[in-house]
Amino acid sequence: MKTAVASPSRTDSTASLLRAEILNGSSAPGALLAESAVARRLGVSRVPVREALFALEREGLVEFSPTGRAFVKDLTPQDFEELYVLRLALEPLASRLAAQSFRADVTLLEENLAATRRARSVQDVTLLDLDFHQIILETSGNARLVKLWNSLRGELELWLGRLHRTHQMQTKETLQQTVDAHQSIVESFKTQTPSTCERLMREHILGWREWLPLAP
Repeated sequence: MKTAVASPSRTDSTASLLRAEILNGSSAPGALLAESAVARRLGVSRVPVREALFALEREGLVEFSPTGRAFVKDLTPQDFEELYVLRLALEPLASRLAAQSFRADVTLLEENLAATRRARSVQDVTLLDLDFHQIILETSGNARLVKLWNSLRGELELWLGRLHRTHQMQTKETLQQTVDAHQSIVESFKTQTPSTCERLMREHILGWREWLPLAP
């Protein structure tokens, strides 16, 4: 008997819809993503839903129980700690490696900052925030650093989106604080040595420590 396989376009569109719901908070942490219920709601068969869930598991947005049921990933304090430690290892190094290139041209970072200033939602700020850091990783010229970063990107977006939404409810200043912090980083790339850029990025990442919800 042949196993049903969904078309790539149907799987991709299903994954995109589920991804958006997870990242914007519509699907709450720990929520059950039952294949049949999701298929009915989206008007597709169960096959693209199943394949989309597997894809989202690889991105770190979905997790499966021992019985095979899919749930929205609910990041634990240990998950937060591990992501934080990895950012601290990758991003200061990438900043040092990218510093010479940015000393000559910071156009990509400045365009990102301009887009962040125009952001109309907290979710847009989150995406642009991560894009800012990804530009630095990619400019480092180290393909393995970029590969490691990309392997974390889904969970980082999940983590940062939740933190940004919580922070916005408390302070209403998520956009401005993001712009101010990133503006300082751009200015350092324009004028400072690679080692100074590395140190400033480390300080930037260390500043997120107070946002980590370490209590269960």
